[in-house]
Amino acid sequence: MDRTDQSCQLLSAKALAKLLSLSPRTVWRLLSAGKLPKPVSIGGSKRFRTSDVNLFLECDCDISVYLARKEGEKC
Repeated sequence: MDRTDQSCQLLSAKALAKLLSLSPRTVWRLLSAGKLPKPVSIGGSKRFRTSDVNLFLECDCDISVYLARKEGEKC
């Protein structure tokens, strides 16, 4: 099974910070404050799904709108 589509790609906090024009420390602060999509854990590393990041950006970086749309996709 080929899993190279965009929904399976992962970003590090550093890559996400660059994408959002933030520092990596700010990414961690926002995550701790519940203002970013939750990352997945792989071993001891945290990675952000590009599909989650794209949906978050489509929601104008509003976590409540993002969560509502994410929940709606599960149905």
